[in-house]
Amino acid sequence: MPATPLLSQLPSFEETQQLAKRLRDASVSTMLADDSDRAGDFTLTAAGLQLDYSKQLVDRPALASLFKLASEANLKSAISGLLAGEEVNNTEGRPALHTLLRANTGAGLENKYDAVTAARKTMRQWSERLNAGEHRGFSGAPITDVVNIGIGGSDLGPRLVSEALRPYQGNVACHYVANVDPADLQDTLLELNPDSTLFIVCSKSFRTEETLTNSLAARQWMKNAGAGDADLDKHFLAITSNLDAAAEFGISPANCLPMWDWVGGRYSVWSAIGLSCAIAVGWENFEAFLDGAAAMDDHFGEAPLAANMPVIMGLLEIWYTNFFGAGNHVVLPYDNSLQKLPDFLQQLTMESNGKNVARDGQPLDYPTGPVLWGAAGTMGQHSFHQLLHQGTELCPADFVLPLTTHTGMTEQHRRLVANCLAQSRTLMVGRSLEEAHQSLLARGIDAARAEALAPHLAMPGNRPNSVITMAALTPATLGALIALYEHRTFVSGVLWGINSFDQWGVELGKEIGGQVLSLLAGEDCDVAMDSATARLIGEWAAAQ
Repeated sequence: MPATPLLSQLPSFEETQQLAKRLRDASVSTMLADDSDRAGDFTLTAAGLQLDYSKQLVDRPALASLFKLASEANLKSAISGLLAGEEVNNTEGRPALHTLLRANTGAGLENKYDAVTAARKTMRQWSERLNAGEHRGFSGAPITDVVNIGIGGSDLGPRLVSEALRPYQGNVACHYVANVDPADLQDTLLELNPDSTLFIVCSKSFRTEETLTNSLAARQWMKNAGAGDADLDKHFLAITSNLDAAAEFGISPANCLPMWDWVGGRYSVWSAIGLSCAIAVGWENFEAFLDGAAAMDDHFGEAPLAANMPVIMGLLEIWYTNFFGAGNHVVLPYDNSLQKLPDFLQQLTMESNGKNVARDGQPLDYPTGPVLWGAAGTMGQHSFHQLLHQGTELCPADFVLPLTTHTGMTEQHRRLVANCLAQSRTLMVGRSLEEAHQSLLARGIDAARAEALAPHLAMPGNRPNSVITMAALTPATLGALIALYEHRTFVSGVLWGINSFDQWGVELGKEIGGQVLSLLAGEDCDVAMDSATARLIGEWAAAQ
């Protein structure tokens, strides 16, 4: 394949570096005060979301330079290729067609789109049948609870969506089990009745160790309750490509929905992997979720780079990672329903862009894939926000804020909104040493003590952040929000010159995990363990 142009080799890279150096000591507060149009010009809307990036440490010349980098990296062409189903995953020879999963047409991709619509039809049938109480377990009781067994993308996406859309919940409760630690499954099953529980096993190969281990334990739980082999189809569905393995487990092909190799796990919540979500919130709401994502896809494909929400967010990630040395990014959802959003985004961004070679295999000479972290507001304000305000690390931040609440508790929500906007402003304005000194004097502290304490109260400010708002957290706006971060991740990957759709870094751990498991089982292993691992294996054996 032709050599991949690296970010550091693009014509405008040096110009962007110089602009970043000039802005290191600039004041965002001053830029806002001096430019009356900045707040409006640095805000845009798409698919029911609004992005305000006016508090970012970037000015108009710097943005123009970033857009030049995007053009030099052929970003617009890359976006078109992604949406058209080109082979963007070059190491595995595949397209990345998560956008097709939520599309309303399959122009140019009719065969795959036909498979998508067939899977949607089956998902709808199961969602409606279960919510109507028409599917019954081995004892004749209607199913009231569904347990999704998966890991990674087969767990994080569905778990986020079901929890975020809990106000839309139908007649069936959905639960999630991912950890191979037996406590995860056991704690979930303690509150459930085998007669009225249905399991969804999510594994493309039906060989994923954690998922298969939990599924076998769930099957035994069902049998212990009196279910026979012939009853398993009443209590198990599978999302898999391995129909033979599923049948061997006891799940017939009629109870299996497909997984395709052109959809990565972290992009799969829109597929049959989202069946638990469709059951939890009902088919109409799940369709609205798909439509919200499709609206963001349309925006991503059609909007010019300078007015494209995912593009701007991706370029800001490049700006801070490669020109300011920021090794992390914090996401702060001010809605308790979105508390799993940072967990989901960790996999999406770090599994996608945690790479050290370009698409053609050449080593990179710049950082990629910053660590993503975060927690729901306002809890973080009483823990890690101290580091955001006064720490030595640069932590660019995204605040995510629905402007209304489903709870009806408007006064409490008003306080939540106040906290969110205050944190965003405080990160920007900070507090000067003189302001800290005057504040202490106003509290009645004597002059000498005030002078000594002032450095501890001063905050540098100028901490970059964006605020993403929506009128309400609905299926449609949630779909748009997830799609926004998917596309932002792709934009960063294109600028870095990497493949955002493979994850070879996961494979070696699985391979060595199999070797260690064999040793723990007392079996022979052809691979010699290092002395430290061998000692820990011995300690485990002695503790049994």
